[in-house]
Amino acid sequence: MIFGNGRPVFSGIAIGKAYVYKKQLATLPVSCGDPAVEQQKFEAAKQTALEQLQTLMQDAAERLGEEQAMILDVQMMMLDDLDYLESIEAMIQNGASAAQAVKETGDTFAAAFSAMDDAYMQARATDVQDISTRVVTILCNGKVGFSMEEPGILIAEDLTPSETVQMPKDKILAFVTRQGSSNSHTAILARIMGIPSLVKTQINLEEDLDGKMMIVDGFDGCYYIDPDEETLAKMQEKKRTADEYQRQLENYRGKESVTPHGQKIKLYANIGSPADVEHVLKGDAEGVGLLRSEFLYLGRDTYPTEDELFNAYRKVVEGLEGRRVVIRTLDIGADKQADYFELDKEENPALGLRGARICLRRPEVFRTQMRSIYRASALGPVSVMFPMIASVWEVRKLKEMCEQIREEMKQEGIEIGEVEHGIMIETPAAAVISDLLAEEVDFFSVGTNDLTQYTLAVDRQNPSLDGFDDPHHPALIRLLGMIAQNAHKAGIWCGICGELAADLTMTDTFLEMGYDELSVSPTRVLQLRKKVCESEVIVKRKQFLM
Repeated sequence: MIFGNGRPVFSGIAIGKAYVYKKQLATLPVSCGDPAVEQQKFEAAKQTALEQLQTLMQDAAERLGEEQAMILDVQMMMLDDLDYLESIEAMIQNGASAAQAVKETGDTFAAAFSAMDDAYMQARATDVQDISTRVVTILCNGKVGFSMEEPGILIAEDLTPSETVQMPKDKILAFVTRQGSSNSHTAILARIMGIPSLVKTQINLEEDLDGKMMIVDGFDGCYYIDPDEETLAKMQEKKRTADEYQRQLENYRGKESVTPHGQKIKLYANIGSPADVEHVLKGDAEGVGLLRSEFLYLGRDTYPTEDELFNAYRKVVEGLEGRRVVIRTLDIGADKQADYFELDKEENPALGLRGARICLRRPEVFRTQMRSIYRASALGPVSVMFPMIASVWEVRKLKEMCEQIREEMKQEGIEIGEVEHGIMIETPAAAVISDLLAEEVDFFSVGTNDLTQYTLAVDRQNPSLDGFDDPHHPALIRLLGMIAQNAHKAGIWCGICGELAADLTMTDTFLEMGYDELSVSPTRVLQLRKKVCESEVIVKRKQFLM
């Protein structure tokens, strides 16, 4: 029996045959022909790659949502990058084959991206390697993609963005990778699919593992290969218990999220695109507590129009069938970049021009988005919240701009619904002055991911800092309690939309603090409701129903 550990990114037990995915290394041509012919070969392969990616994009959008599909759009843009293309052409003119030129250019660009300090740019190393490998494979008449003949556990070094979106998802029981992180494409896909996943394992891919019995324990972060009878029986029982727990969760579908002592809380979902609405309904969320609107701005060459934004919001509002949606205004910046914004290079983009700061600096962008949101509000319950707030003056200025926009729309005869205006609390400054901010808005929503990052001075995208990024740190807990207290003193509701909202060990604490709403991944709603309905917490407070 082989035993190993890894970092779990989704809980559960999977038992099945191991399937080892190894990348097919293309055999590069020993010699090249006429540079003009090689250039033509490259152009043809580039076009084929673009067509493949377009097809994959459409498929990914339907099955995984627009946000995941945009990963491939980034790669398509790279294939048109002038520096990338000029490097390939120069190498071909100097005698390299088309395949050699693409591979060496991809390696060079990936190394350059990896060496950068900016986390977003570092992530582009994977994208440029992925697209270069695709083109090389096409040039060498190799096979792009892979398949599984029967359900099993997929083992790999790591998986690139294009590999993750074209997997046979109906046959994958679990993921086990040597590389990756909790924010890798593999981990994100595992959470979407709701299957166990381990990253950063020490599994030996050189061993003959294909077809062997394998167990993945996503609860304890370990795996077994060729388990003995005792281990297999133990894990089968653990799986039965886990499966029974999932069946029990179905008993909470359609129920009110209320404790035995009568304390109510709203359980909402975080989504990234209109395609995710089906996951909201499937997960039985009571609304959407965070609609990330930046997907509408990423993977484009120009700003989206008001109508484009409105049509996207309309799909969400109508799809939710009367449930509330809280739309976060665009949070471009930091790890989410769009070239056409022409943002200056920043040494520390997480502390730079992002979120509401861009809206304040570029009122025309804010105006277009708010008009589309207000139009959508006529179709169903809509709230809007502004990210990266640190000062009262920022909120007042945004409110002033909103009032001007509403007045302008009324003059045009455009119908507008009742819209709550809130802010995200994700900077320590906002938390500390939350008593002042509460007087300006209708609600708070705490973004615990960034609040943790800024409070502890830990870059949450830096994998070497794992362990320092402690969401249970006493300083953070104190801030969370202060935020809820100040919100209720001012008579407004408050929620949490960061990852900490789904931490079942914190649910009682949030109930004790008096939080009115928790917004989590759609797949986590039912287990959170079960936790709420079984909680023995007794807190006497006013209910702020949304």
